[in-house]
Amino acid sequence: MEQFIPLEKLEVYQMARELSKIAWEIYEPMDWQTKKVIGDQFITATDSVSANIAEGFGRFHYLDKMKFYYNGRGSLFEAKNWIEILLERKYITNEQQDKYRKIADTLGVKLNNLISVTYKTKKEEQ
Repeated sequence: MEQFIPLEKLEVYQMARELSKIAWEIYEPMDWQTKKVIGDQFITATDSVSANIAEGFGRFHYLDKMKFYYNGRGSLFEAKNWIEILLERKYITNEQQDKYRKIADTLGVKLNNLISVTYKTKKEEQ
């Protein structure tokens, strides 16, 4: 009988959730206007990464899975853009940006691997 890994055990999902925790540490102390202008988009993009991984993981057909994994990757790129803007505008420190980018960069590689494995697994089944 084939064994399946629960979503919560997937390293790529765990990393996405960790990234959300770091994003929240950055977002929470922002004043109302900063949250409205930049922060809401930053936190939404970051949280969207794990949400899309979860949704894709729950889909049956590999094309559905990949669609959500690609959406998660797009959200990750958006979030990385926002972290750069937050640094440029001096809303965060270099240390905060480094902490976020370290996980985000590794997560990007892991997410690409998840997409590749999903595609490869389907091709092997055919």
